[in-house]
Amino acid sequence: MSEIAKRITVDPAIKGGKPVLTGTRVPVDVILGHLAAGDSVEMVAAEYGITRHDVLAALAYAAELASHEEIRFGY
Repeated sequence: MSEIAKRITVDPAIKGGKPVLTGTRVPVDVILGHLAAGDSVEMVAAEYGITRHDVLAALAYAAELASHEEIRFGY
């Protein structure tokens, strides 16, 4: 198991190595999907038995990934 961000780990034996919240089998993309659909942080935390800080860690991880995204235009 490797920690790739605060509260986010990957392990080939858990969810095929997808990023999950540390100590759970809850994938980061599932948390983000719920938030994108309009669910509140509190609702997501209650649904998966995780903390508000876990949900926010998933958001922070996504923000970090997006900050490295670069779209190149054909200029």
